[in-house]
Amino acid sequence: MQTKNLTLGDLGILSDYDPDSMPVEQARELIKYFLVPLDTQETVPLRAALQRTLACDVPSPIAVPPHDYSSMDGYAMSHAGLHSAPTKLRLIGKAYAGHPFADKVATGECVRIMTGALIPHGCDTVVIQEHVRADNDSIEIGAGHTAGQNIRRVGEDIALGTTVLACGQRVRPVEMGLLASLGLSEVSVYRKLRVAIFSSGDELQQPGSPLAPGHIYDSNRHTLFGMLSELGADVLDMGNVGDDKERLKQTLLEAAARADVIITSGGVSVGEADYIRPLLAEIGEIVFWKIAMKPGRPLAYGKIGASHFFGLPGNPVAVMVTFQQFVRDALCHLMGQLATSPIKLSAVCSEAIKKAPGRTEFQRGILTQGDEGGLIVRTTGAQGSGILSSMSLANCYIVLPLEQGNVEAGTRVVVQPF
Repeated sequence: MQTKNLTLGDLGILSDYDPDSMPVEQARELIKYFLVPLDTQETVPLRAALQRTLACDVPSPIAVPPHDYSSMDGYAMSHAGLHSAPTKLRLIGKAYAGHPFADKVATGECVRIMTGALIPHGCDTVVIQEHVRADNDSIEIGAGHTAGQNIRRVGEDIALGTTVLACGQRVRPVEMGLLASLGLSEVSVYRKLRVAIFSSGDELQQPGSPLAPGHIYDSNRHTLFGMLSELGADVLDMGNVGDDKERLKQTLLEAAARADVIITSGGVSVGEADYIRPLLAEIGEIVFWKIAMKPGRPLAYGKIGASHFFGLPGNPVAVMVTFQQFVRDALCHLMGQLATSPIKLSAVCSEAIKKAPGRTEFQRGILTQGDEGGLIVRTTGAQGSGILSSMSLANCYIVLPLEQGNVEAGTRVVVQPF
């Protein structure tokens, strides 16, 4: 993976660069400036491509459908034989999906046909069975039928050679099915992004054991593992590292040697035991370490060697918010995925919200549809950055911009659905 080195001169791309209080949008742009997508490709079996990123355009090797098919159960015939009403036709055979009628159908003849069956030679029309009166080896059809009805034409879904999926497309279940429908058993994708994660703090304890006095369970690594796995990243979980400066340093250096991206939680503030920031300055490069946002103000971004570094806050909600607002898009860009913008909607806030100007806030919200069809949003309640249960209750963020003050009930606000 190619990289861009960080220099103070680069930071001139932002005229009001301030590493101690970076506005949200400027932080996003600054991170993006230093990202260079993966360029290593590999060919994998189709089922191994799930959540991977396509490394090239995919043209269709076939037309879809590859032949003219019946879209209904009924009778296939030549429209030219429907010269009067009612018309009587001789029934000469049957056509099933996967078992076509092999002979030619002459004018005045018809074939019983099922949905998905190949249109027999000599036929150009299908009349559904409900519009036909059958009598042993003949049928009778009334008026009002048009040539070509109830037939799926060759290539009407996808023409031969059409670009079906573009380079940079993420392979989701629907793309796997689409690739399979083209007869493709393998696909070219970018290699998986390697992401190392660890948490820091002497107070952290792993789930599965009785909680010791003064300790809390380490939830952040599990949250990060889940979010990274959903993205299709190759996750290297390096566990929890205590508040030991030398051990933290060695863990960071090991992570930088093994991963494209390093994500930590905790230790990026300015307390006596918060070593991440000074270590990053010692062994790597810092771009910024604070964001004018809530939750998630202590957010560090920089590089250690060729690895991108994201130092997330220690509070569980702040970890999720900063990951979703900054890290996720950065990782998708590194994976070579096509850029997308988060969906933002306008909704009426049903309650008053306290907010001080000077920072962007991402409040956890519950978005619903009112009786008259409009969107209504309310908060999940207390918005402390340690209340992880609020993220489980929420289905959106209420995004309150930098200059926004208190919000009165009935005010329209911007919401970002999960």
